[in-house]
Amino acid sequence: MSEENQDLGDKAKEFAEDAKETAQEFADSAKEAFNSGDNKKVLVGILAIILGSLGVHKFILGYQKEGFILLGASIIGYITVCFVVGSFILAATGIIGLIEGIIYLTKSDEEFYNTYQAGKKPWF
Repeated sequence: MSEENQDLGDKAKEFAEDAKETAQEFADSAKEAFNSGDNKKVLVGILAIILGSLGVHKFILGYQKEGFILLGASIIGYITVCFVVGSFILAATGIIGLIEGIIYLTKSDEEFYNTYQAGKKPWF
């Protein structure tokens, strides 16, 4: 009877080790999928094109300072739009968002992740 218990104990240990290896492989693949930046790349690229003048894409990438710069410039542009200078400010922030959105969407997933998420390159 003790031999049977020992066999069951050995089998349980093997099963536990296999489960740990499988869980580790799953965790590694999940980290790779999360770190690839594919979903974030598309999201950030589209938001940069649509709402680029407000700096929403900068906040999603974690660039708070740059996001507030774009948001502040847009607010100043909206306030001074009755003067001619406000329309130029709004046009400039919109063009920045459009250019950055196109750049984000044309980069490969790996290049996007290395440049903007791991490398923390805030502008263009």
